[in-house]
Order: sequence, then C-alpha cells, then structure tokens
Amino acid sequence: MALKDLMDSFKKNPVDKLNTRDLQEEEIRLKNRMERIRKDINRIEKDKKQKFQEGVGSDLMKKKMLAQEIKQMDTEARLKLKNFTTINKQYMFVSNLIVVKKYEQDLKKNKIWDKISEIGPENFESALIKTSLTGKDFEEVLNDLNRVFEMDITDFEAGEDEAESQLLDAWSSVESGAMDVDEVEQTLSLEKSLEKEREENEF
Repeated sequence: MALKDLMDSFKKNPVDKLNTRDLQEEEIRLKNRMERIRKDINRIEKDKKQKFQEGVGSDLMKKKMLAQEIKQMDTEARLKLKNFTTINKQYMFVSNLIVVKKYEQDLKKNKIWDKISEIGPENFESALIKTSLTGKDFEEVLNDLNRVFEMDITDFEAGEDEAESQLLDAWSSVESGAMDVDEVEQTLSLEKSLEKEREENEF
C-alpha cells in the first residue's frame, strides 16, 4: 500500500482498522528512501568541500565563481534535506502507528484510547511525529502518548542564509591561518542537520 493510500485509509478509518502488515511495508520503503537521500547529501557535501579547497589561495574572481557553484550545490542539498525531513516525519508516524497497533488491546483498557479515537487524524499524526515509541514497553508508550497529546503543535521554517558572505569569510580565515579547512566544514555542511534527523530515528 502506497503512503498516500495509507494516509487516506487512516483519515477514513479508526486506528483499529489499519493493517499492521501494510504499515510495516511502508516503514521499510520510507527507511530505504531516507537512506538514498542521505547518500546523495553526503556526495554533495564532499563536492562542496572539494570546491572550497580549490578556492584557498585563489584570486577574488575565482573565489566568487566557486562561491556560486557551492551555493548551487548547497541549494540542491537543502532541497534534499527538506525532502529527507518530510519523509522522516512520515517514517516516525508510521513506525509509531505500528507500536500503537502492537499495544492496541492494552491501550483500549486505558483512557488514552479515548484520546486516540477522538483526536482528528491530522492532530494525531502531528502528535505521533513528535515522539519515538519503537522499542519501548507499554508503560513508556503510555507515558509518551500522554505527553505528546499535551504538547502544542508548532511548525518550523528555516530562514535565508548569506552563503557567499560566509564562504568569503571562511576562505579569509583559512588563508590567514586562523582556521583550517576541516574547522570551517561546519560552515559548508548540512551534515549536522541531517545527523540530527538520523539520531531522532535511532532506537
């Protein structure tokens, strides 16, 4: 079952009508997609670092040309990271739904099931994205579900960066000996953002 069909089914049917096997198959598909995107981002980051190294000691015109190339690579990587983040949220939702299904009978004996049954599909999806239930026992799952249902749902949008200015400053720092190429890698790389997403997936 494709994710769209799965989500349509979730919006039309209560949780207890969802098929666990369909959820597990979708979980695997989403995990594989995230891994492919992660590899693409790592490749782009290596290319960006190589371009930056080419600029060390170059004249200003060369640096500006390289800066434009790096900015284009950065845009591509950020688009992939945005896609990764979207898929990661879907993955978290599906993985947590699997756990809810696992403890379905126990949850039905608790008031938390009333919240699950009454909350709208979009709000339930948002709540499940904010936690990680995989690998936890029933009491931990119950506590986490109670906690996320009390949380405010907020969205996050990243602001614009000043890529060329940062790159020129970084080159200046390397050429003056204040920093080396490895130290400025954080300025160039989206790896930390991606790593944060991956850590949220590790159980």
